[in-house]
Amino acid sequence: MDRRFRILVSAYAVSGYGNYLNLIALSLFTYEVTGTALGVGAAMALRLFSGFLAGLTAGALSGRVTRRTVMIWTDVAQGAAMTVLVLTASTTPVWLLAVAVMVLGAGNTFFTVALRSAVPVMVGQEARARANGLLVTARSLATVLGFASAAPVIGFGGYAAAFAINAVSFLCSAAALLVLRPRTDDEEQEEQEGRDLPADTASRGGAESPVRAGRGLRLWRGTAGVPSLVLGMILLRGIDALASSSHNIALPMVAHSAAPDEPALFMTRFWAAWAVGTVLAHLVLKRRQGEAAWDERAFALGTCAMSLSFVAAFLGLPAFALVGAAVSAGFADGWTEIVHTSRLQAVPDRQRGRLFGLSATAEQSGFAVGTVAATAALETLPAPAVVGAFHGVAVCGGLVLLLFTFGRRGAARRSR
Repeated sequence: MDRRFRILVSAYAVSGYGNYLNLIALSLFTYEVTGTALGVGAAMALRLFSGFLAGLTAGALSGRVTRRTVMIWTDVAQGAAMTVLVLTASTTPVWLLAVAVMVLGAGNTFFTVALRSAVPVMVGQEARARANGLLVTARSLATVLGFASAAPVIGFGGYAAAFAINAVSFLCSAAALLVLRPRTDDEEQEEQEGRDLPADTASRGGAESPVRAGRGLRLWRGTAGVPSLVLGMILLRGIDALASSSHNIALPMVAHSAAPDEPALFMTRFWAAWAVGTVLAHLVLKRRQGEAAWDERAFALGTCAMSLSFVAAFLGLPAFALVGAAVSAGFADGWTEIVHTSRLQAVPDRQRGRLFGLSATAEQSGFAVGTVAATAALETLPAPAVVGAFHGVAVCGGLVLLLFTFGRRGAARRSR
């Protein structure tokens, strides 16, 4: 792994820290501006919906401009949105807050799709799993630090300080991309930037018909020729996001019940243990060799293990066992993300952006639906039951995908 990529990972970690710090600050700020819990929920829904729309168009965008350009401009746009909130923190109107939330939701999705699609070009196919592991590790550490520092930052400098830190973090990421100029696209795509035709059109030596050009914006075109098991992975990723929404909503409730005097400390310990697990997953996976390490079976098994670990964490375990469950959940979480990302990066470059856009859309949709459903369920049911039911769906999905992998391999053996 070259030094330039490690610097980019560091800049990504700084940006991630600002994001997770802002996740808490913006939620509290939204409540202050709107004055209702409904306003907070509406802002979250707007952010998820913006990410959903961005996922639908991310693949088409990658055919017109380079991924590096997408990442730089999304960083700049998000940094500008945060700067506006810094300047208007004391008198922010609801409409301006809504615009900022939409920019953050769409920008995060565009940046993530571009980055994940660009990794094989930046480091090579052979090193992509290690690169994904570094990115997952950086994001996990940024998550813990962002959540842990939110209270002191807001307490010391107010919401403006949190927004300013987030704005600076975006600018650090954009500056690293500008200075280091990493190669993020195949040469054909880099030559195509700035032209009117997308790269896949130019490669065929002529303009497409209006009908075919219109279809270029449709997400299903990116799935042509993609193995059905890969599409199954993307579907399971969306189901996993739906399941994950349940423990994200239920954990604060459990923290207040288990540690009424120190709920924030309870959550910090949980997520710190989870982060340790994701780092361990990176250390294990970077030593595995062969494409079998990144296949659909490894992803399905990891999803099942992650869901079972999160369910165990809500069973009222003693402190040491809870930490163990959190580490196990983090390990499986890091495992599935690295495997999922590495598998999608193995497809041809032309399809990669559309597949990652489809994956982002599935994740945003799953998390949005799960958030609404889990919130409603927690009004009448205990947290362990809700988390168990939601993650039970993910386990069932993982088992179905696992059965399909065995079926495909059996059919392949019989055809020989």
